[in-house]
Amino acid sequence: MTGAAMEAVHGFNGHSLAVLLHVVLFAYWLGGDVGVYYASRYILKSDLGPEARAVSTKIMHGVDIAPRISLVLFLPSGITLMAWGPLGDEFFVHGWLLALVWVAGLAWLTVSLIDYRGGDTPLARFSQRADLAVRYALSAGLVGAGAYALLAAEPFGVDTNPKWLGAKVVAYGLCIFSGVMIRRQLLPFGPAFGHLVTGGSTPDVERAILGSIRRCEPWVYAIWTLVLVAAALGVIKPGSTAF
Repeated sequence: MTGAAMEAVHGFNGHSLAVLLHVVLFAYWLGGDVGVYYASRYILKSDLGPEARAVSTKIMHGVDIAPRISLVLFLPSGITLMAWGPLGDEFFVHGWLLALVWVAGLAWLTVSLIDYRGGDTPLARFSQRADLAVRYALSAGLVGAGAYALLAAEPFGVDTNPKWLGAKVVAYGLCIFSGVMIRRQLLPFGPAFGHLVTGGSTPDVERAILGSIRRCEPWVYAIWTLVLVAAALGVIKPGSTAF
């Protein structure tokens, strides 16, 4: 490694800023997800009144904003980290392409936040469909690209054995897919909780609420595991010959 490349790793510069952003997003993603999970435990308590459980639902929804934003920005921040890293000269995303990545990422974030606010308006319905379409496309594309990096001898012309990066991309793609599956499993939750608030608790309502959240749990655990795997791969970079 040249002296210039080594110097790029230290001090306050584009690379250190990208590392900081990536770490902050990781912390808010995993920490926010744990907060959402903890709040959901109180929604399952049938001995609590509807008002208390409604407060837990509001807390869960409010805390969910952090992992929602972090998941979206993880992709452009990761690409920035590669572009501004010590080996960034060998990366093909620079200048206007990197700016375009951020424009696309912020556009996705805008759509995701409109969907997060909810509502029954044409814009909200469009945002929900657009957000889901982006998530399905990205999860498939990222898993495919990551798998190629794992299997090819020199993926995309890279000869430094970037299999760790391929595995990290696969983990991120699977995180996006797991989030989509959580949404699918939560579809019965809204109507059931509405009945709880308006008509009180019944065995059918409690089964619907419990079943919906329980079916989400494997996907929640999958996200926690995949985020930790991605973090470990990014720190350890097993097998890489770049450094």
